[in-house]
Amino acid sequence: MERKGFGFCFICMLLITFFASQEVVMMAEAKPRVCQSQSHGFHGACASNHNCALVCRNEGFTGGTCRGLRRRCYCTKLC
Repeated sequence: MERKGFGFCFICMLLITFFASQEVVMMAEAKPRVCQSQSHGFHGACASNHNCALVCRNEGFTGGTCRGLRRRCYCTKLC
């Protein structure tokens, strides 16, 4: 009788673990994508991410960062 109870609890724990892991995978796959576009309003070499982000916000983006060897300002927003 005790073996039947143990087997039932073991199967229940497996099912709970399976469904919990599926939920975590779905949450991990739902990361928001970030699109980038080179700024049209930023002129010169990009030395500060803060200044780049301010210019990008004025262009309608949510932020911006300096990138690349030539230090260009790229604006970012959620796709």
